[in-house]
Amino acid sequence: MKSTAFPRIFPFALFMAFIGVEELARVLKGAGLIHFEDPTLYLLYPVKALSVFFTLLIFRAKYSELRVKDLTNPSHAVASVFTGLLVFLLWVNMDWSFGTLGAPKGFNPNVFQDDSLRTGIVIARLAGAAIVVPIMEELFWRSFLIRYVINSDFAKVPIGLFTWPSFLISTVLFGLEHNLFLAGMMAGIAYNLLLYYTRSIALCIVAHAITNLALGIYVLQTGRWYFW
Repeated sequence: MKSTAFPRIFPFALFMAFIGVEELARVLKGAGLIHFEDPTLYLLYPVKALSVFFTLLIFRAKYSELRVKDLTNPSHAVASVFTGLLVFLLWVNMDWSFGTLGAPKGFNPNVFQDDSLRTGIVIARLAGAAIVVPIMEELFWRSFLIRYVINSDFAKVPIGLFTWPSFLISTVLFGLEHNLFLAGMMAGIAYNLLLYYTRSIALCIVAHAITNLALGIYVLQTGRWYFW
């Protein structure tokens, strides 16, 4: 695997591997092969988030497409904030049964009686969703994959270059990554359009972070845990 691809693929693959472990644990529990309380898996989230965070930190010098100066363009910054909030507003109104893959597992921290543990889990969840996940996913989906579909030597493809195949493939796959797959496709379209407008991965990360932070706050306020 080319050295330019690995730093963008590995953090995402690591995150998905943790999810795979969680799903395997549930399957083994359902088969009666192992026994644990469901909230035990919640404790895996901080480990997952920190593992991916430190991986991103190790590879940080490889992410030349993350340009801080992109954040100083007023019209692009406004578009990023608007996109993030719009995706959030649409997301919480797209929890249709026909747009859902399987039963949502949810993430309800109130299962923990200890206040300190519950607070720690909430902080870890918010930080993971609003910081780690946006960086990891945007580097994979909109820096690597969307360009890789155009050219396997993806580093030669300019950030934000539009082609129909790369747009459609990345949108569908991004959607299928989520339990609410139609909402996921909507988000994929929105972040892709922002990418084409700004040609900035950094601004896509900001938009994604705003969506996830707003969603986290919304879930904590409303108790609609299945969104988490």
